[in-house]
Amino acid sequence: MQRRIKMQEIILIKYGEMALKGMNKKTFEDVLVKNIKRRIKSLGKTFITRAQSTIYIEPADEGFDIDEAMTRLGKVFGIAALCRAAVCEKDFEDIKRVACEYLADTLEYAKTFKVTAKRSDKNFSMKSPEICRELGGVLLEKFERLSVDVNDPEITVTVEIRDTNAYVHAGNIKGAGGLPVGTSGHALLLLSGGIDSPVAGYMMAKRGVHISAIHYVSPPYTSERARLKVEQLCEKITPYCGSIAFFCVPFTKIQEEIKNNCPEEFFTIIMRRLMMKIAQKIAAREKCLALITGESVGQVASQTMSALVCTDAVCEIPVFRPLIGMDKTEIVEISRKIDTFDISIQPYEDCCTVFTPKHPKVRPILSDIEAAEQNFDFEPLLQEAVEKTELKIFNLDM
Repeated sequence: MQRRIKMQEIILIKYGEMALKGMNKKTFEDVLVKNIKRRIKSLGKTFITRAQSTIYIEPADEGFDIDEAMTRLGKVFGIAALCRAAVCEKDFEDIKRVACEYLADTLEYAKTFKVTAKRSDKNFSMKSPEICRELGGVLLEKFERLSVDVNDPEITVTVEIRDTNAYVHAGNIKGAGGLPVGTSGHALLLLSGGIDSPVAGYMMAKRGVHISAIHYVSPPYTSERARLKVEQLCEKITPYCGSIAFFCVPFTKIQEEIKNNCPEEFFTIIMRRLMMKIAQKIAAREKCLALITGESVGQVASQTMSALVCTDAVCEIPVFRPLIGMDKTEIVEISRKIDTFDISIQPYEDCCTVFTPKHPKVRPILSDIEAAEQNFDFEPLLQEAVEKTELKIFNLDM
């Protein structure tokens, strides 16, 4: 960890894909800055400025927790890279002094390093290769254990010469990437207690989509612990997705009537269709433009191509399935990355496992499914479920 010293320390934020947005770039930048402010607001006052595809975060309070800020900002979509940096004058003597002091703890026990320089102010007296050469020599003399490795260094010391100041840091940390949440519309995630759906929400948020979530409960067949498990998943993805409106839908009566009135082999497909109908009603009310599911082709009986066709036939808005071509190993890897895996594998049932048929129809025909649904008028129950839906808001700093 870098030594706490008496000099100005700031956070530099870089973005990648956003830089290609042309005339719309400022719109994306505005949303990103808004998301950054919201994410670190509770840590103390800051001054935030931007220039040359970089956002500068300058702590204005002595108690500002820059370590926690870096952790939180690492989960903000739209940030390609970020780093802590020391501010110095655009004077090489000051750059040398700051580099030696600010990076002392980092370089003291390192074995190899290199220096890189970025000189956006072309009026600076030294060119980039000269800065690298001269500062590298100073650091070699100061830290005797060090040697230069330009191909695979343990530490990369970076000097950035900008319009108003120079900055010294020990390299960038990879950010969450993607686009700022809120730049690509609002969608409703069908969130179960499994591994897949939290990952699907994370992946759509990475493309700038603002996520709300809907979950179905069927007491007494499902327990309160099962619901709490899903709420924990919401809490885990909130740092990535921003605040989440969580809708919990009572689904018991609907599932019982499916069991009483429909052929057993169609239970799961009809259940999924009715879930989609309810989700669309809530989506329309909340101005969500699409639904999101965690389905992957062929993973279970309800996710064959034929089954997905039957499910989508009731949908009047797009259904995004970001995991559709992924295998389970890939999905699990992401779930571990976002820390949802251990919660998802907790053995609490969800309503998708209630009345599961012994021999589900793997290749259902849409006309057969529609005919089976005509055995009972589900619409009053769907409307009742929407009216009795409970709402809980998951905020960033819960």
